[in-house]
Amino acid sequence: MAITDTSSISGANAASAAASTASVSNSDSEQRFLKLLVTQLNNQDPLNPMENAELTSQLAQMSTVSGIEKLNSTLSGLVSQTGSNQVLQAASLIGYNVLSPGNTLATKAAEEGKDPAVQAFAVQLPGTAADVEIKIVDASGKTVRTIEAGGMTEGVNAVTWDGKDDAGNVVPAGSYKFTVAASNGGTAVEATALTFAQVAAVKQGATGVTLELASGQSIALSDVRMFL
Repeated sequence: MAITDTSSISGANAASAAASTASVSNSDSEQRFLKLLVTQLNNQDPLNPMENAELTSQLAQMSTVSGIEKLNSTLSGLVSQTGSNQVLQAASLIGYNVLSPGNTLATKAAEEGKDPAVQAFAVQLPGTAADVEIKIVDASGKTVRTIEAGGMTEGVNAVTWDGKDDAGNVVPAGSYKFTVAASNGGTAVEATALTFAQVAAVKQGATGVTLELASGQSIALSDVRMFL
């Protein structure tokens, strides 16, 4: 009587069979693997039996697949826990002013006989810039103030505006924006505008933790450069 040769079922095929059942539980995967292995042993060619090394290899591959599934489960738990910790850490920023990417400045009417509040913002540079020019424009796009900041170093550089135009007059209360032009020896240096805004709320989204600012803007926790 002819005996069917199933010794061609390799360890890779057994591992593939176990991997294809990723949607079922780890226990089910192990049971299927063991049934496949027993069937393979029962139907092997007695003139060409399975080598011990081959059997050991298949068992090792099953152990590896099982270990990876458990590792993935553990990592998922750690990621979930990390997300919860980030929310708690971010919640401590509520009420604080954070420095993050943005170029909007809001001025308020000054009290009679007093100068307007100084506006603080910043410029972030990837490298040194010998010349930095900052222009503050109103809602219509008109430049009301040009600040020649001179040289700036790599990193975050603080800048202030006294709320006055180039003629020294106090600008009307409202929303303004600023642009930054930085260069070094005639070569443009990419600059990032940064502004302060108060954190009003924190939420956990699909992309991670986000901060809801009083200005209406939403930023990622990783966007925060500084808080006061």
